[in-house]
Amino acid sequence: MTSSVYMFLLISLILTSLTNGDAGLIQTTCKTTKYADLCVSILHSDPTSLNSDTKGLALILIRVATANATATSTFLSSQLLTTTNDTTLKTVLKECSHMYAFSGDALRASVQDFASESYDYAYMHVMAAADYPNACRNAFRRYPKLIYPQAIASREDELKHICDVVL
Repeated sequence: MTSSVYMFLLISLILTSLTNGDAGLIQTTCKTTKYADLCVSILHSDPTSLNSDTKGLALILIRVATANATATSTFLSSQLLTTTNDTTLKTVLKECSHMYAFSGDALRASVQDFASESYDYAYMHVMAAADYPNACRNAFRRYPKLIYPQAIASREDELKHICDVVL
């Protein structure tokens, strides 16, 4: 009788760990980051995170950062079509769009670096991806009459925060 109780408990524990995945790894990993709440939020929104190791968690975060950079580049390109005839603003928005595209490229390169276990290169690519938006902000600063839009500033902060979590 007691052996069947132990067997039941063992099976229950195994089934619980299979259905809950390793949420503890997400919590532990995210606690080591500067933006723990953002980290947990992103990883809990991806069902594959529960079955991932830390490398897999980093790749999920990189995928989200890449989507962010790509969406921002697309957003900026669409702004080129809807803005006034201000050629200076159009030039700056085009430069910004390119910077976010470069950021996405750097993040995609980091995925390849992870696959080949070239972690130093992956780190460098993620750092570059986080830095490209600075060129956009600086482009606006070159023209004192242009105001850096809050919509771009928010996207910049989000991308930098996700990259900080990856790093």
